[in-house]
Amino acid sequence: MAKLEMSSRIPLNPTVLLWARQESGFPLEKVAHRLHVKTERVASWEHGEGIPTLRQTQELAQFYHRPFSLFFQPEPPKLAPLAAEYRRLPGVVVGEESPELRLALRQMSIRREEAMNLVDELGESLPKFNLKAHLVEEPVVIADRLRKVLKIELSTQTGWRDEWQAWHGWRAAVEQLGVLVFQFLKVNLNEVRGLSLLRFPLPVIGINSKEKVAGSKSYTLIHELIHVMLAAGHEEETALKEKRSNKQWEGVEHFAENVASHVLVPEPALQTAIGQRQKSIPWEIQEVRSLAKRFRISPLAMATRLRASGYMNWSAYQSWKNKWEAHLKTLPQQSGGFASPAEKAINRNGKPFVQLVLEALDSNRIASVDAARYLDIKFEHFEELRQTLNVSTSRNEVYD
Repeated sequence: MAKLEMSSRIPLNPTVLLWARQESGFPLEKVAHRLHVKTERVASWEHGEGIPTLRQTQELAQFYHRPFSLFFQPEPPKLAPLAAEYRRLPGVVVGEESPELRLALRQMSIRREEAMNLVDELGESLPKFNLKAHLVEEPVVIADRLRKVLKIELSTQTGWRDEWQAWHGWRAAVEQLGVLVFQFLKVNLNEVRGLSLLRFPLPVIGINSKEKVAGSKSYTLIHELIHVMLAAGHEEETALKEKRSNKQWEGVEHFAENVASHVLVPEPALQTAIGQRQKSIPWEIQEVRSLAKRFRISPLAMATRLRASGYMNWSAYQSWKNKWEAHLKTLPQQSGGFASPAEKAINRNGKPFVQLVLEALDSNRIASVDAARYLDIKFEHFEELRQTLNVSTSRNEVYD
């Protein structure tokens, strides 16, 4: 039998080819640019009027992040819309998510399913998420209740070395509640900084890895946790089912912001830090930065906290925010430093998921090739991975 050449044409299902592109969120032009062909050529493949070469088909599978064999299936897979899982996000239109966001959502959803399967394989019970929040409650009441469950004392928080240690501390506390905390790659910060998959058990919180400010990661984490609690209390639906108007939804977002800011900075601690300062005095950037440093959060999160307690009105807050964003543009770009493959795997997947995979591997419930695939890391780095789990996570985080 003659060896199949890479330029050979192969039969595939054009309906599946069309589905794969649309489900991945790519326009024809971007696919054509990737394959160095005309847009009309790609369209002809999807209408069954032409056939891509083997090399082109392999390139499509890689670009769409789909298995090569998918293109030969008799019909497209029947999948629930991504918006049936994630919470409503400001500025993100259902069905119009960027290809990068769609991929991140799909990967986190798959990882959650893998975690549930591994727990079942090990004969263990899934953790229950028992926290609820309601919009009729006072933000400070919810914040006090959550802070007690997280078991982070104010002395612990202010004693953390810096914002990076605070981020890891808050993340570990949230993961103990039965929440998977992942970090997703390559999504523009202007599209989304954080999100949550409102699935129970094992709800998911995703943090954009492009966020290089550790204090902002901590705030986003707690903010998303509030949305998960609202969903558990039947106050919030997924993006596909959410029917509130934009104005009504802004109210929900502001509510979650206020609760999150009270969690990170309790009211008594804020009053002690501010002292007798008059509310009418405008806040300078350095003054807010100093307060933020005390609580190991970002200056913007601190400004949000000041607004929540009336130390800033909306006008003053917007003015300060504009000044802060202008100030950030004057600062040099920071590089994250170096992180090993093992550190990247832990930062991306979270310790609970990594530990679950390793436990399943050690119990011969999964093969080494599966463990490497779950964690997106080469098996040669697994010994380093085990060692890293036993020490503090690196201060800086770097992603490819």
